[in-house]
Amino acid sequence: MSNNESFIDEVTDEVRREKLYGYLRRYGWIGVACVLLLVGGAAYNEYSKAQSRAAAQATGDALFDALEADTPEARAAALAEVTPTGESAAVTLLLRASTQEEAGDYAGAAETLNALAANPDVPAMYRDLGAFKAATLPTDDTDGRKAALEALSQPGQPFALLAQEQLAYLTLQSGDTDGAIAILRQIEEDAAVTRGLRERVQTLMVALGVPAPEPVTQ
Repeated sequence: MSNNESFIDEVTDEVRREKLYGYLRRYGWIGVACVLLLVGGAAYNEYSKAQSRAAAQATGDALFDALEADTPEARAAALAEVTPTGESAAVTLLLRASTQEEAGDYAGAAETLNALAANPDVPAMYRDLGAFKAATLPTDDTDGRKAALEALSQPGQPFALLAQEQLAYLTLQSGDTDGAIAILRQIEEDAAVTRGLRERVQTLMVALGVPAPEPVTQ
């Protein structure tokens, strides 16, 4: 009896092995493909990271080399040769615009900053900063600059109060002292105004003949 049971067990095990081998022959390629996919994906991910690090390092080196030029014109020209890509685009364009402004190329700086403001690949904060800085550059187009600042001064805009400050300067330059003071008061009374901006506004208001605010008593 025991011999029969042993024989049956051996036959059963052999059948199981044959089924297993059959499954492996039929579906084993799926497991191999999964392993290759995982290994290939990990290798590609590491390759992409290495490429990104190399690109960032190359951009950083190019920026440092450009900023070491002797004159603002040379720095601006060198920075114009640096291709803004990826996360470094915002810094590259801001530095380029700064050197262009320093060299007196306000039209070029405005073009660079407007390119930054329209770049969908950079964070919104840098796009807003580019638009604000472009609106503060000297230009003969006073109406265009005023329109840009008015758009940036709307509630909810990240640089609204700073844009209002620039609008006050433009209004004052046009000879409208009362209008400028009205804008300055609006800034002063805003709950989000910073201490530094409030002090600048109050100093300008005093210079325009507005009595200084009473000191706060404890």
